[in-house]
Amino acid sequence: MDQEKGRQRLGMLFVAGAAILFASKGLFAKALYQRGVGFELLVTVRAVLAVPLFAWFAVRSNPTPAPMRTRAVLAAVIAGITCYYVGALVDFWALTLIDASIERVLLFSFPAIVVIIGSVLRRRAPEASVVAALVVTYIGIFFAMGGIDLSELRQNLFGASLVLIAALTTAIYFLIGERYTNELGSTRFAAIGMSASATMLALHFVAFRSVDELRTLQAYDWMLLVILGVFCVFIPGLLQAEGMRRVGAERGAIGSTIGPPTTIFLAALFLDERLTGWQMVGSAMIIGSVLVLSWPKRVVADEP
Repeated sequence: MDQEKGRQRLGMLFVAGAAILFASKGLFAKALYQRGVGFELLVTVRAVLAVPLFAWFAVRSNPTPAPMRTRAVLAAVIAGITCYYVGALVDFWALTLIDASIERVLLFSFPAIVVIIGSVLRRRAPEASVVAALVVTYIGIFFAMGGIDLSELRQNLFGASLVLIAALTTAIYFLIGERYTNELGSTRFAAIGMSASATMLALHFVAFRSVDELRTLQAYDWMLLVILGVFCVFIPGLLQAEGMRRVGAERGAIGSTIGPPTTIFLAALFLDERLTGWQMVGSAMIIGSVLVLSWPKRVVADEP
């Protein structure tokens, strides 16, 4: 029993550590934007740097991998393109328009979207408590965007809408992953998804931007991009996968609630961002609702 409790605690630490590292991405992105690096270049280089690491770890973890069904591989490809190509582009675009703290809180609304999509797919209405949590979540989103302060609301509306699209892509990735990670393995699923998204991002960049932008990157820019790729994508991705394996998706979601408060603290410390009163209320409502939506319905006692 003590060994199982230790395994659970370590799993929660992994999930919390992943959330903290994911939460720091906005700081590095804002620093790169200030240096003139465009969000499309940032997202592309970040993904391309992370792919070899995911591929290496997937091979290392499964030296003799089992055969993969074409359907499972296609599912991982679709999940990766949806979340890490479409979702990443709109998310980092949003970071050019709104504060990093607001971006992280709004992105964290994805568990509510998972519940809604799951209810539609099962053709079964969610429980009353879940409906109440969903209502509170979206009232919280309204407040986080500025609430009844119409000028603040108009200022954040487009950027916040982009983050909500990114939250939808995250929910889709989660739902596909929930179905196929057991078959492919979490590291192989992530490696396939990241490889597909990096390919799409590279094609997107060649089609819509200029490769000459790469020549403008200085050594400091490359250092920040490497940090983003390694410490804000690869390492937290592995920590999250291992943490979820140990504690399950529901408890893992609870552990990840440390992400938005971490971003708010880091953004205040390093970017001098300050949430308004309405935004603080909205953030608290979103985080509280995620806790309600993610809390396991059955609680198993630690001791008999």
